Amino acid sequence: MAERAPSRLSLVVLTHNRRDEVLRTLGRLGAAAPEVPLVVVDNASTDDTVREIRRRFPRAHLVCAPANLGAAGRNLGVRAVSSEYVAFCDDDVCWLPGALARAQDLLDRHPDVAVLSARVLVGASGAVDPACTLMAASPLDGEPDVGPALVGFLAGACVFRTSAFRQAGGYWPALFIGCEESLLALDLLERGWRILYAPQIEARHWPSARRDAPGRRRLLARNALLVAWMRLPWSAVLSGAWNVLAGLPDWRARWLALRDAVRHGRATGACRRPVGPGVARRLARVRLAQRRPAPVSRPPSR
Repeated sequence: MAERAPSRLSLVVLTHNRRDEVLRTLGRLGAAAPEVPLVVVDNASTDDTVREIRRRFPRAHLVCAPANLGAAGRNLGVRAVSSEYVAFCDDDVCWLPGALARAQDLLDRHPDVAVLSARVLVGASGAVDPACTLMAASPLDGEPDVGPALVGFLAGACVFRTSAFRQAGGYWPALFIGCEESLLALDLLERGWRILYAPQIEARHWPSARRDAPGRRRLLARNALLVAWMRLPWSAVLSGAWNVLAGLPDWRARWLALRDAVRHGRATGACRRPVGPGVARRLARVRLAQRRPAPVSRPPSR
């Protein structure tokens, strides 16, 4: 019997203390993409997630992080693959049938594309995630057979060119979680890679009820301020910071976010390396487009 050719695409699932969600997701992925090698990164769960994955999904390659690394746990997953492409999903996200085969075909056709960001359908209703609606309206030229170009992507539902992920260094561990894809996206763009929105590759998100919403919001604000300082040109740092602060409920929350960003930046040795003019112009175009009001539809004239 001839040996089966190694897969050109692998799948990395990240989980932490969400046993029921990840087990459901792994079951769905096994049905949707049974031929794709699966790597599960457990971010030091303290429940019985690891034991149950080993018992119910013995063919999955399980990577156990030594501590909860947040988004950077995905870096461990990429170290474990040898495939040309790697797809990511969170433990409450499942790729739909055929999506990963289409992603591989699109990346084959466009060798300068580092990331395809999927169209995400939410819950039982299948409503399109609002972030995807924004991506679909990107003003940046993309590819007719794929979709528009982007300056970011959805970390929990994307397909990467493995070499690009490694070249950019993956997710910066110091961010832990929140805006981790923003920093990686800017570093990819600065290296000449492209990011595209690909609505023809779809994933379904079943949002977990196990979320620390206040803690996550605080991390998002801290990290967004830190990424703005690290990568935006000075002309955009203040406006970028104000956009973050304006979204917080009061001045105390704004002060805490600023304090957290400064302290964390100093503690982690964050360095300022702003993007060049080309990437800065793309960022400005996207932000301008997102500030414009949507056109008002008018009834046809009679």
